[in-house]
Amino acid sequence: MKELFPKQHVMGFGFSLLLTLVALSVVAFDMSYTMAFAILLVTALAQATVQLVLFMHIGESEDKKTLYTTILYSVFVGVVTILGTLFAMIWGY
Repeated sequence: MKELFPKQHVMGFGFSLLLTLVALSVVAFDMSYTMAFAILLVTALAQATVQLVLFMHIGESEDKKTLYTTILYSVFVGVVTILGTLFAMIWGY
């Protein structure tokens, strides 16, 4: 029965909730911009790591080159989308 209980998934879910509460506390406590940005950046990176490792099982694949290439491509598409949106909507081009 011990093998059937998803211990790592429950721990990951709890850690995700904790990171979300930390991020929400930044808004609730009205911190300075620099402190809030630093805390949100750290929690976002930790949240992404928890999601990739515990829920998407990034370390369990045998073909690591394709896996990391896909992640880098996804980050590239996200950055291009964000910069393109800023370029069009804020900078007026």
